Amino acid sequence: MKKKARVIAFYLPQFHPTPENDKFWGKGFTEWTNVAKAKPLFKGHHQPHIPADLGFYDLRMPEVRDAQAKLARDAGIEGFCYWHYWFGNGKQFLQKIFDEVVESGKPDFPFCVGWANHSWNNKNWVNTPTFSKDYYIAEQTYPGAEDNEKHFYSLLKAFKDPRYIKVDGKLLFYIFAPLKFPNVSAFISQWNELAKKEGLKGFYFVALRESGEFIKIKSSIKTIMTNLFNKDFSVFSDADSVINEVLSLGFDAVNSRGINIAHYRYNSPFISFCKHFVNGILFGLFDWHPVEKYNFKKISKFLFTDTDRRENVFPTIIPNWDRSPRAGKRARIWYNSKPEYFKEQVKMALDLIKDKPEQKRILFLMAWNEWGEGNYMEPDLEYGHGYLDALRNALLEK
Repeated sequence: MKKKARVIAFYLPQFHPTPENDKFWGKGFTEWTNVAKAKPLFKGHHQPHIPADLGFYDLRMPEVRDAQAKLARDAGIEGFCYWHYWFGNGKQFLQKIFDEVVESGKPDFPFCVGWANHSWNNKNWVNTPTFSKDYYIAEQTYPGAEDNEKHFYSLLKAFKDPRYIKVDGKLLFYIFAPLKFPNVSAFISQWNELAKKEGLKGFYFVALRESGEFIKIKSSIKTIMTNLFNKDFSVFSDADSVINEVLSLGFDAVNSRGINIAHYRYNSPFISFCKHFVNGILFGLFDWHPVEKYNFKKISKFLFTDTDRRENVFPTIIPNWDRSPRAGKRARIWYNSKPEYFKEQVKMALDLIKDKPEQKRILFLMAWNEWGEGNYMEPDLEYGHGYLDALRNALLEK
């Protein structure tokens, strides 16, 4: 029997004290600090979300990681994509947990690496006070070929691990911000050469692209608003051109993420753009953003496009989206998320990938444990194993 989907869940290796978190946000800070103190911002907004089976865990405990793997496997998840932070010149954050997974050989559960190649600033984990000045904690840099090689060899043991997730025999390596990476094509070529030198088949490079990005922003505001009022979507980037732009750089595939386009489609195009434009002005002038709320059941219908049917495009499934633990009132919040609605979303995604080759029947799950963003699969006090069961049942149904 063919596998319906290869579900790969993003995994945040953050839930343990680190020197950086201690320094910038206080002794003992982890994402649990934000999660536990979150409050509802409107009627029908559920906060805080409290973990059930695993509690407020510490990822330094191998028992926790084993339990996570078992829950994920039972739900039909193939493996975790561990977020990886390499800022250049050997500077790394949050690497301890992944290194322990590789060194110990446990949990016996597939994994791959996702390079979160973005800078860290004072607003990454917490909602800083209004008018506070942004500052870098760590700036993402790309020093060149020598650093690329150092980066490759820092992960070589993981690449040679039999648990590492592959596509057609090649190592799946994910890059978060492909267009912010100068000379990424040279990086791709260099890493493929290094992989073959080390007896590996090479890499299957996957890039993230958000499906609702503007490419015609040079149009006048009047033109954009008039077009949207008349239901003319030409102001949006064409999804295929967005995908092709990335593939032309040497990537093998694209992970499409439909959050932004779903926000625009949720209301009429005209109203959505007006909200986006006004909120941008308020945020730019006053560092203030009104709460934006979206009904989960409705917005799930707008996450995907026909482009997701392409063989080298992998859609994203999302159990919820609520960054209020981090961003407070500036968050965009999906409310009324329920396991049965998530199951319907998964079934829509499965239909999009059903005709692809089995190796490329990939769905990225956002995410396994992003509690601070409200997208997590781990059991909580509200629904228990509901989301895990919803995913498993969607994958098992004929």
